[in-house]
Amino acid sequence: MPTYQYVCNDCGEPLEVVQKFSDDALTVCPNCEGQLRKVFSAVGIVFKGSGFYRTDNRSSSSTSTSTTTPAPAKSSESTSTSTPASTPAPAPAPAASS
Repeated sequence: MPTYQYVCNDCGEPLEVVQKFSDDALTVCPNCEGQLRKVFSAVGIVFKGSGFYRTDNRSSSSTSTSTTTPAPAKSSESTSTSTPASTPAPAPAPAASS
């Protein structure tokens, strides 16, 4: 069940209440009998299970292909430039999903 946050318009007292989705919103402050209003804030989301990480959808062959493809270009650049380690390696492009 979700936790809802309320604040009293009269006394300013914050209140957290665990309610069902089907329950009506609270309107009366339990401290001073004033009017309550809901407070909306950012929601924390936790993704559980497989398929949410970058490495979950890649096979070992596509990962090795993407890491070996830039390597020959980088080594050919390093032989033609005077400072081989001065430029950072480009990030591999994400695999297109069809």
